[in-house]
Amino acid sequence: MANDPNNIPGKILVGKAEDYDYLTLRFGNRHGLVAGATGTGKTVTLQKLAEGFCAAGTCVFAADIKGDLSGIAMPGDGAKPFVARAQEIGVKYEPDQFRCVFWDIFGEKGHPVRATLAEMGPLLLARILQLNEVQEGVLNIAFRVSDEQGLALLDLKDLRAILTYLSENAADLQQRYGNVSAASIGAIQRQLLVLENQGADKFFGEPALDILDLLKPDVDGRGFIHILKAEKLVLSPNLYATFLFWLLSELFAKLPEVGDLDKPKLVFFFDEAHFLFDDAPKALLRAIEQVVRLIRSKGVGVYFVTQSPLDVPETVLGQLGNRVQHALRAFTPRDQKAVKTAAQTFRQNPKLDTADVITKLNVGEALVSMLEASGTPAMVTRARIAPPASRVGPITDAELAEVQDSSPFKGKYDMAVDRESAFEILQAKAQGRTSGPPVGSNEEEGGLLSQIGAGLQDLFRSKGKRPSIAQSAIRSAATSAARSVGSAIAKEILRGVTGGMK
Repeated sequence: MANDPNNIPGKILVGKAEDYDYLTLRFGNRHGLVAGATGTGKTVTLQKLAEGFCAAGTCVFAADIKGDLSGIAMPGDGAKPFVARAQEIGVKYEPDQFRCVFWDIFGEKGHPVRATLAEMGPLLLARILQLNEVQEGVLNIAFRVSDEQGLALLDLKDLRAILTYLSENAADLQQRYGNVSAASIGAIQRQLLVLENQGADKFFGEPALDILDLLKPDVDGRGFIHILKAEKLVLSPNLYATFLFWLLSELFAKLPEVGDLDKPKLVFFFDEAHFLFDDAPKALLRAIEQVVRLIRSKGVGVYFVTQSPLDVPETVLGQLGNRVQHALRAFTPRDQKAVKTAAQTFRQNPKLDTADVITKLNVGEALVSMLEASGTPAMVTRARIAPPASRVGPITDAELAEVQDSSPFKGKYDMAVDRESAFEILQAKAQGRTSGPPVGSNEEEGGLLSQIGAGLQDLFRSKGKRPSIAQSAIRSAATSAARSVGSAIAKEILRGVTGGMK
């Protein structure tokens, strides 16, 4: 239908007040907010928006906290309330399904999602581990040592190995990096154990998620809807929030600047957004604000889904151009403040008492303000949200297995890989020290003399060649021997055979 409100090029139908409310695709990267009390229809709104982006060819990444977003992979079943709502707002109800890929940090209900510790970085890891400033400082030292000594930091056992290395060499490291106390290392090790008991050891490792896989459209031109199964993950809110921010940070780091496109490359829905900001240290809050502010130029839109606008800091809230506000309750002083804050964030409509209407919205109704053609927010309207075309509610385990069986990433991420990294390297060094001859023993000194003797033979054989070749041979042998022995006699020999070679 050419005049079907559900199929206007470049727009996603959100709902209807006196007229239809649309989200303009070219402003989809200007971010948004879907807020409202529990049971007021936030998930249905999220589902409707995700369908619209997918149909337009934009990929979506959404966290499924309650498990009821998974129905988007199946066609709608014509439930009476949604058919009736479609008739109310003058659109045709046509069931549809959307190509989904399910992900799960624990690998139970979707493809495993993994990241290396090196990619995560000490700032985010410190938040997951809930470390204090001193402990975070020691963690930073661990990351620095791993970088400088070529000790790949991939999984939790790598970090444990490096922490043990720090403990054993604390005196040598102190002058360069500062105090590395046994108490701080012990505290970090205990927090790593807690994290491992929560199943996070399955998240850190390889193969790491290739962020660019999230941007690949389907063969029919539609976008994929990537759903993070987070019912279990949300029980560890620090891990949940940190993972999603890591995902945003990786997108920001790897995607090129593109400015404003006709449609976003990717839209990111962050459910239970307060987990991201609750108790976050100032450094992390600044990083979040910066990423949200700048990532739109990479063609990525971020939509926070939460109960109250108060859950989002003002510096971030001011960057969210597209707004859908479902009903709020005003029983407590904090609730009343949330209502007032929500009302003030809209461009006011003289026909509406926004603060009063927020508390009287019915399920499926919302205050809507999307960006207009000029890029400025439209005046707020009270709208009936358009019904989704896919199923509202969870899919069965059998249906989930069927969807995953057709995933384009089947087999790419499902098996863990454990290549040589810090744990294996440090373990090999420790075994080498244990099994090798004692420092200063006759066997070692004999080995030293043999190496230097070989270097002298190279010197005599190189007669007539450039001096640098012979000098390099002696210096290499003597330096290697001195490093392995580390004794005074080795150092004296090194100075003797290399003296004057400039």
